[in-house]
Amino acid sequence: MSSPRLLLIIAYIAFISLGLPDAVIGVAWPSVRDHFGLGQGTVGLIFIGSGIGYFFSSSSTGRLLGLIGIGTLLAGSSALVAVSAFGYSLAPMWWAFAACSLLHGVGSGAIDAGLNNYAAHHFSAKHMSWLHACYSIGATLGPLLMTTVLVQSGSWRMGYATIGTILLSLAALFLITRRHFGGPAREGEAHHAASGGMFSALAHPVARLQIAMFFVYTGVEVAVGQWSFTVLTESRGMPTASAGLWVTAYWASIAVGRVLFGFVIEPIGVDRLLRGVMVLALIGGALFVMPGAGTFSLIGLVLIGLALAPVFPCMMSRTPQRLGPAVAPHAIGFQVAAAMIGAALLPALCGMLASRVSLESIPVAVLCMAAALFLLHELLLKHPDAA
Repeated sequence: MSSPRLLLIIAYIAFISLGLPDAVIGVAWPSVRDHFGLGQGTVGLIFIGSGIGYFFSSSSTGRLLGLIGIGTLLAGSSALVAVSAFGYSLAPMWWAFAACSLLHGVGSGAIDAGLNNYAAHHFSAKHMSWLHACYSIGATLGPLLMTTVLVQSGSWRMGYATIGTILLSLAALFLITRRHFGGPAREGEAHHAASGGMFSALAHPVARLQIAMFFVYTGVEVAVGQWSFTVLTESRGMPTASAGLWVTAYWASIAVGRVLFGFVIEPIGVDRLLRGVMVLALIGGALFVMPGAGTFSLIGLVLIGLALAPVFPCMMSRTPQRLGPAVAPHAIGFQVAAAMIGAALLPALCGMLASRVSLESIPVAVLCMAAALFLLHELLLKHPDAA
């Protein structure tokens, strides 16, 4: 098998594995909470710890790529996430369990930024879309795996140990194949890391616009995913089972959209496709604002998911083209870090808005964020350096 085809297969496996541990805590938390005798809100410490580690590692990935190369970075980071999963499974006390979230964040942030950087430089926009569809598959399989283990054995520790074993196997795969990825010189980073590449990325106006877009994009995606169930059930009176199905349909539409849009990215063009789906997101947001749990508002929920599907992979694929091979790795690291901050901050602000106004203010906030995303993209397209 040729090296490019081998690396593409590894990349698909890696994106599935990247999503595997990300949503597991949602299923494991009730068992973990009861085991350690914790309050419901204590889970926030896990998100904070993971977010801190994720931010620092993803924003430093461009420099790390210049020092050790992508293959070694992915092997080491995957091993770190595996260690965090084993740490969760073995933690004798709550503080030890919470501390493992820092390791998870550090490893996941480096994997996410490193994989996106490599894929953006070496694969087409079509494959970028399908790779991110694989992430969505992994994020679906993780909770399913934990649920299966809980049902069969009743042990959340066994669930984390199983996930740790899978991730350790992935780390071994990266280690064995690291030479195929090329070293630091092949990534073109060794010289630039020493010459202030991180600052060049932050100073570049196109990079700053893209960083802002990633911040807003993940805020929209996660805000809809986190709050739509509450809006549908507590504000619009929809039965729990029906609301759960529509929220599932929202997440599924992102995964399905990434597969479908992968077939049309190249004939349509990345920039034209992004402009079209952002208009679609505005239409979906406007429909979701409509009061009541009527057909139009529910269709709007799915339209938002479909519209958001290609944004992350398409923006990643355009980064090396717009910024060049020297600045792009650093910019991608900052984009991933900004995405993490947006996913944490904007849904939290939606919650504060709901407590001060009403739950119906959340769909309005989502529409405003979709409008901000559209305007940022229009500014990006009009910038002379973004062609």
